[in-house]
Amino acid sequence: MERELWKRISRIITHVDRHFHRRHYAHSVGRIVRVYLWAVLHDRPVYWACRQENWCGVRPPHALPHQSRMSRRLRQKDTQDFLAEIIARINRSQQTELVKYVDGKPLPVSRHSQDEDAAFGRGAGGLDNGYKLHAIYGQSGRILAWQVHPLNVDERKAASALVAQLSDEGYLLGDANYDGNALYAAAWANGHQLIAPRRYGAPGSLGHQRHTKARLRGIALLEDPGEFGRTLYKKRRQIETYFGNLSSFGGGLTGLPPWVRTLPRVRLYVAAKILIRIVKSSLARQPAA
Repeated sequence: MERELWKRISRIITHVDRHFHRRHYAHSVGRIVRVYLWAVLHDRPVYWACRQENWCGVRPPHALPHQSRMSRRLRQKDTQDFLAEIIARINRSQQTELVKYVDGKPLPVSRHSQDEDAAFGRGAGGLDNGYKLHAIYGQSGRILAWQVHPLNVDERKAASALVAQLSDEGYLLGDANYDGNALYAAAWANGHQLIAPRRYGAPGSLGHQRHTKARLRGIALLEDPGEFGRTLYKKRRQIETYFGNLSSFGGGLTGLPPWVRTLPRVRLYVAAKILIRIVKSSLARQPAA
């Protein structure tokens, strides 16, 4: 499966590289991305993929860049744009996603890490140090929008930015951390009804502050006697499966290795892992020969 996975990734890189804006580089953007993805797929640092002997079982690029060149080029916008273009092409779908799920996956680092971009915030089991992947998934399991931020960024603020990336309409299901008038308003402005349990306060009590119509409607869907809202909300647990699928295979996003630090590197690394997961999923959907 790993060889088939790499063959598919390699073909996609070649296709995008043919149509990508070229500059006069000794190593094309496609080659830089190819070397980087080979390292990420095998959970190895970049310098490992810069050695020809580590390309076992596949044909390596005819010239491999030095690790220092990789470090410079991975920081450049055209390399990041190339990776984003690959994800956009392979993640397209004509399927309408009426129901969507929003959640975050903590990516902790050591509490004593010298990474200046990492921050303390709410992790999986309490206070932690590191980053978080914020994502919206469709009911089909397709990732629709995502961002990576330090752990101290409010989940509702991150979700507001994610909702703005959606191009259709529907219901957005989140846990109690997403309950807030500002996010309800942002979701409604972008064609979505947020449904999330109350963060504070007992059912039946709204306090003295003013609430958006979208929040009042979301509360009514969950707490009124009708079954529609509560039945719909039970689907939210599905995002735990999707985050699990992102991690539970060789080359998956199981965490941040010691060589992935600072926000730009973490974002690039997570993008690579998401790309690998999408390609792996497409292979799994293919009918057996």
